Amino acid sequence: MLVIAGLGNPGRQYAGNRHNIGFMAVDAIHRRHSFSPWSKKFKAEIAEGEIAGEKVLLIKPQTYMNLSGESVGEAMRFYKLQPSDIVAVYDELDLAPAKARIKTGGGHGGHNGIKSLDAHCGKEYRRLRLGIGHPGNKDLVQHYVLGDFAKVDQTWLEPMLDALADNADMLVRNEDSQLMNKLALAVGGKADEDKPKPAKAPTTAGPKPAGKSHIHQARNSAQPKKLPTTGPMAEMLKKMFGSKDD
Repeated sequence: MLVIAGLGNPGRQYAGNRHNIGFMAVDAIHRRHSFSPWSKKFKAEIAEGEIAGEKVLLIKPQTYMNLSGESVGEAMRFYKLQPSDIVAVYDELDLAPAKARIKTGGGHGGHNGIKSLDAHCGKEYRRLRLGIGHPGNKDLVQHYVLGDFAKVDQTWLEPMLDALADNADMLVRNEDSQLMNKLALAVGGKADEDKPKPAKAPTTAGPKPAGKSHIHQARNSAQPKKLPTTGPMAEMLKKMFGSKDD
């Protein structure tokens, strides 16, 4: 069995929030495939079905984001599953809107829902991060993530969620790179656009490589290639660039 856990907050007031894109993704999969009606169990809304010949449990924790792991962990123990049997779908501030990434394990990046999953489920589960962009100021993050998607966001949000639902079989079969290609193409991106490219000899000025978020570009362009390690300049640079927003 595969558990696909969409993270978000319960209640109508949060339904359209950026922080609820995980709920939206799981809802899209539920609509597209043959699943049971939503029911309540494991402190969550759950639905059972089958994708690509494998039994799948969709789960939307109703514990509020910060306690998501209580719900997912309870389901994991009930079905005697391993962390590798779980896919968490959630919002990512440090990915530009319409970008998606998937990996197994890793850090929580300041995401409270993932902190909770790590504590209750272990860390070696798959993480499907859906980019929502960053407001640019750490003090604005809470208001931003708990704000609704803007109308302009629908130009990429709906196609991305539809593509995820259409290609959920790839998620089930661990065909992660193929799934990322499908999501990128659905929002007008290029397949494999963010894969590392071989180094090339310096050339005259030309177009910048695609695939980096505007936040990432700004961070990289603001830092020199080689930073001094001692002296007053080193101390100043540590203060300016030594930490990254959550």
